Amino acid sequence: MVTIAELEIADEPQRWSALGFAVESDRCRIGAVALRFAGREAGRGLIRWHLRGLPSRDGDPGAEPALDGLPTAHAAPGDGGAHEPPAHPNGVVAIDHIVAISPDLDRTVARLQEAGLDLRRIREQPTPAGAPRQAFFRLGAELLEVVQEPQQIAARAGGSDRPAFFWGLALRCPDLDATVATFGENVGGIRDAVQPGRRIASVRRVAGLALPVALMTD
Repeated sequence: MVTIAELEIADEPQRWSALGFAVESDRCRIGAVALRFAGREAGRGLIRWHLRGLPSRDGDPGAEPALDGLPTAHAAPGDGGAHEPPAHPNGVVAIDHIVAISPDLDRTVARLQEAGLDLRRIREQPTPAGAPRQAFFRLGAELLEVVQEPQQIAARAGGSDRPAFFWGLALRCPDLDATVATFGENVGGIRDAVQPGRRIASVRRVAGLALPVALMTD
């Protein structure tokens, strides 16, 4: 199975430690996944993920994988989740899912399946934000949610030939009310999630993070 070893984020580690994440130098671990904070000068948002278990491309293990535009690297040998994750003071325990957006969902799904990612389902219903369809891939304990970009937005942005791109993260916390309390004014109100029986709250822009982040119940 293809799994996630590391996420590179174009952000400053101090912004995350200020929100109650246990950060050492430029890194923190959430569940089995390492987050490396590369600084704002490195790009925008989630700039790359490192995956375990990807097949080599054209027989070259060093070649960059082709995942329909999602910046990807092979995880180095030994990049595993063997380390015990730290206890984050804010109560976050794991990454629930990573969100990517595609102007052509069927094309992106096909490319990801060709690379060995495990498609679990395609949801043919709109999200509250207006995305008409979503595909869900299992990568170990975490999910990748690929959202179909609404047609009008895709047309304004240059059409459906554009590649997929990363958008944000959803993090799990057993006690959402307590976690939201630690974030204070940096998080919005708790509401029902799309997933039945779950609740969610979005980190506000005032928190200054480089990408959208949501907090969810288990």
